[in-house]
Amino acid sequence: MENLIIGSHVSYKKDMGLIGCVEEALSYQANTFMFYTGAPQNTMRSAIDEEKTKKAFDLMKEQGINPEHVVVHAPYIINLANPKNHDFSVRFLKEEIDRCEQLGMKKLVLHPGSYVKLTREIGLENIVNSLNEVLTEEMNVSICLETMAGKGTELGNLDDLKYIMDHVLLKDKLMVCLDTCHLNDAGYDLNDFDTFLEEFDQKIGLNKIGCVHVNDSKNERGTHKDRHENIGYGTIPFETLLTIIYHPILAHVPKILETPYVSANDDTKEKIYPPYLFEIKQIRDKKKNTQLISDIREFYKKD
Repeated sequence: MENLIIGSHVSYKKDMGLIGCVEEALSYQANTFMFYTGAPQNTMRSAIDEEKTKKAFDLMKEQGINPEHVVVHAPYIINLANPKNHDFSVRFLKEEIDRCEQLGMKKLVLHPGSYVKLTREIGLENIVNSLNEVLTEEMNVSICLETMAGKGTELGNLDDLKYIMDHVLLKDKLMVCLDTCHLNDAGYDLNDFDTFLEEFDQKIGLNKIGCVHVNDSKNERGTHKDRHENIGYGTIPFETLLTIIYHPILAHVPKILETPYVSANDDTKEKIYPPYLFEIKQIRDKKKNTQLISDIREFYKKD
C-alpha cells in the first residue's frame, strides 16, 4: 500500500474525548483525521480529559497514526475580518489554540473571515491585525488558513492569503489548507493542477501547504457557492481528485475528507451514514465506485 496520509472529519464527543476521534478514524481505515474541539457553531467546550488524551496517543502509536498529521478545525463563528466580532474572535481563537496545545495537536485550520459591509482591503487588514494579536513565538500550533469559495464577502483566494501571509509578523506560524471544492468553486482549474501549484508557489510557497481538504463539488467551476459532494458524484473528475491526492509534492501532507453523510434512501433528506470508509477505499484502490451510495446504505443498514 502506498504511504498515503488520508482520513476524514470525525466527531469529538465530551464522554470520549480524543480517544473517540481515534477510534472513529480507525473504523474508516484512515491513518489521520480532523476534528473540532466542540461544536463549530457555538462556544460550548468541555474540559479536556488528560487520561483520555494519553490513551488516544497510545492508540495512535499502536495503529500507526502520526499525531503530527492530525488536524483540528477552528469553529466557523470566528470571523477575524469583521471588527464587530474582533474581541470575541481573538479571544476564542486563543482559547482554541490553547485547547490544541493541551491535546498535543500541531495544526489548526481557520476560515480567514468575511468582510461583510466593509471593503475587501479593510477586511484583510483586520485579519492581519487580529492574527498579530493571536500569534506568539511560544505557540506550537500552526494556523492553516483555508482556501475559500468566495461566497458573499468571504475572503480566502490565493491573493487574499498572500496578502495576509506577507503582512503578518509571525508568518512562520501560518500555513494553508487547500480545499478542492472551495478551489473549484472559486474558479481555479484543478484539471491543470500543476499550473495551480506553480501559481501557489509563486504567491505563497509550496512549503506552506499544511493539509488538503478533499471534497467533490456540487457546483461548476467559478460559481462561488461552496457545496460539498461525495467523491465521484460532483463536478470535479475522479481522476483529477486522484491526481491531487497522489501528487508527489503533497505526499507528506494529510488529506482530509469532508464529504456529506449519506441518507438512508432517496426519499429522505436526513443524512445519517458516514461515507468515509468507502470513499477512502476507492481512493486507495484508485478506482471510482459507481455504486458508492448504495454500498454505504447496504453496509450501515446491516448494523
